[in-house]
Amino acid sequence: MREKLESMKSQVTEEIAKAVHLDDLEKIRIKYMGKKGLLTEVLKGMGKLPPEERPVMGQIANQLRDYIEEILTKAREDISKREKEARLQREKIDVTMPGKIRTIGKRHPLTSTLDQIKDIFLGMGFDIVDSPEDGPEVELDYYNFEALNIPKNHPSRDIQDSFYINEDIVLRSQTSPVQIRTMEKHKPPIRVIVPGRVYRSDEVDATHSPIFHQIEGLVVDKHVTMGDLKGVLGVFAREFFGPNTKTKFRPSYFPFTEPSAEVDVTCFVCGGKGCRVCGNTGWIEILGAGMVHPKVLAMAGVDPEVYSGFAFGMGLDRIAMLKYGIDDMRLLFENDMRFIEQF
Repeated sequence: MREKLESMKSQVTEEIAKAVHLDDLEKIRIKYMGKKGLLTEVLKGMGKLPPEERPVMGQIANQLRDYIEEILTKAREDISKREKEARLQREKIDVTMPGKIRTIGKRHPLTSTLDQIKDIFLGMGFDIVDSPEDGPEVELDYYNFEALNIPKNHPSRDIQDSFYINEDIVLRSQTSPVQIRTMEKHKPPIRVIVPGRVYRSDEVDATHSPIFHQIEGLVVDKHVTMGDLKGVLGVFAREFFGPNTKTKFRPSYFPFTEPSAEVDVTCFVCGGKGCRVCGNTGWIEILGAGMVHPKVLAMAGVDPEVYSGFAFGMGLDRIAMLKYGIDDMRLLFENDMRFIEQF
């Protein structure tokens, strides 16, 4: 047994010397001193020795146990020290290096423009209608076209102009369907603006995108006239573009309004004198408008003999581009912080 204990001492010393991690030392401890460990088994077999040998072998076994515990403790300290030094080396911080600057987001020019427009119309007593329930982007053909006095054979129903999901469902090509849904749900007087995303089958270039944003306005009440429309849009133009801004109405055609007009404002760059921005005309087109067509009122359940109304619509992207001097519409959709940080 003496030889066995001496061999065990050499073996455990060698194994501990090769240990790299604390887990390795724990495995060695269990191997020799656990409930079924090699040294534990030796101690359990002491009763089988002759009585005269037991004291000597017991002393040697106890000395071996103390030795193993001692070198395990020292090995744990050494490995812990090495691991701590390695961790400190990995995690050290060079306080002389410049710190990392946390990038702070900026308000997108489209958001800023929309918020300003909302504030102007809220100040004139308009409500904002922009929930998915009031105006889904995947819209029925009826609301997107038919209820807006756009018959089956109208050019805007062409597959090249609109995104059709099937014969009866399209991605809305304008926010005007919300006007119909609003008139169906609420009785006049109605005074709302409708901001939202719309879709048309356009090629992507500096001034076109298959996805863009519109803002519709709708007023329905008794005795509403074209003069009311001009007054509202005049206030909007002066609040948004500047107090000296003038408006000009040019005759136009939209199937859902009659009469219809294109609305221009004096160029906010040159003040109407003529420059590159306005094509030397002194005027910039900003939106389309008109009196709500009697057929549209009737389709929405509003009696055109009792009520009248006006509507207008503008492209939010175009308004933002004019306001901030942006010459490429694609920049509004790229989310490039180098672009957004300029505003």
